Amino acid sequence: MTMKRLFLIVLLLLLAVPVVLITKEFVHEPDRDAVGVPITGSAAQVAQGKYLALAGNCMGCHTVRGGAQYAGGRAIATPFGTLYSPNLTQDKTSGLGNWSANDFWRALHNGKSQDGSFLYPAFPYTNYTRMTRPDSDALFAYFKTLTPVAQANRASELRFPYNQRPLMAVWRALYFTPGVQKTDPAKSVTWNRGAYLVEGPGHCSACHSSRTTLGGSSGSLEGGLIPVLNWYAPSLTSSNEAGLGDWQQSHIVDLLQTGISQRSVVFGPMAEVVRGSLQHLSEPDLQAMAEYLKSLPQIDTPSPVPVALDERTRVLGSKLYEKHCVNCHRADGTGIPPNYPPLAGNRAITMDSAINPVRMVLNGGFPPSTHGNPRPYGMPPFAAVLNDEEVAAVVSFTRNAWGHRQAAVTPFEVSRYRAVPGD
Repeated sequence: MTMKRLFLIVLLLLLAVPVVLITKEFVHEPDRDAVGVPITGSAAQVAQGKYLALAGNCMGCHTVRGGAQYAGGRAIATPFGTLYSPNLTQDKTSGLGNWSANDFWRALHNGKSQDGSFLYPAFPYTNYTRMTRPDSDALFAYFKTLTPVAQANRASELRFPYNQRPLMAVWRALYFTPGVQKTDPAKSVTWNRGAYLVEGPGHCSACHSSRTTLGGSSGSLEGGLIPVLNWYAPSLTSSNEAGLGDWQQSHIVDLLQTGISQRSVVFGPMAEVVRGSLQHLSEPDLQAMAEYLKSLPQIDTPSPVPVALDERTRVLGSKLYEKHCVNCHRADGTGIPPNYPPLAGNRAITMDSAINPVRMVLNGGFPPSTHGNPRPYGMPPFAAVLNDEEVAAVVSFTRNAWGHRQAAVTPFEVSRYRAVPGD
């Protein structure tokens, strides 16, 4: 065999592998014939489905503010353009009225619509694939009880080539593997339940993981910037960010259930998750999630090299902190938890990324109003009170006070996020 012929054979093999992998995405649908549970519409099945809809915060995406519940139409901004959530009511033209339980399972488990077309991963089927068939059927049973709303689905506004659905085969070959959540026999029943909720219906990795340039996620919980929203979802596996290994389990449950705890307070996108989803979960399920999150291996990232804050910034930041912040957060940064969180030792302040504290100073915000905290205390916005240099100074001061040693924030960084709308 000549070298030229050998080269051609190798080249053809190299070309054939991606072709085979991509072609497989069109025809391969694992577990499509998984045995379902009859959709009886019983009170128990519907209640289970409603609970799962809350666990997945389905209404958060599939309801426009002020619109009919689950009728879709909410704009979901992505780096590739804007998508609009579909109608989940029982309307036969625009909703799920003509769908079967098998169609619904196909969407959740394999990321394909009723007609077999690829769904965009803004719908987190990469997580929902972990859900069991009985849970899928219960969720569908609940959606079958929704009053039909005749609201046409709005077409996506994605840029070329992202608006070409067949090209999703490439993305899926790279980033999506269907499969139900596996039980770890070495772990407790409670731990496995927590893992299922966090990795499956709760789809926590949709925010708490980094993204590639094509929007692919590692599926881990190592933290990442939420595209377009410009909030940083901290790592749940890093002791320097939001790693929960040294938290009391009760404090984790408090944070998930009420939005506040002795250790921290949720703001931004996480506040919406707590308000619309987590506060409605049962105490045993919240305990299970807390047990699982607390057990995640903690990555001890290197401590930052101490940064000497220049004297001008330190003095200006100190004066601004004393004027605007000390009443709630105290001179020593200990705060008045749970309503006014501590800043001393607060990882939201000391993370490498300062985007969240910058946005909080600019836009202020409130924790969610929950059953356990119906009248939350909030933080006022300072965008109209402080200029870019002053915001940078006060955030830099908190990142270098009380033993903190993090890089200073520049006025340019503040100016980048001043135009970003608050929550």
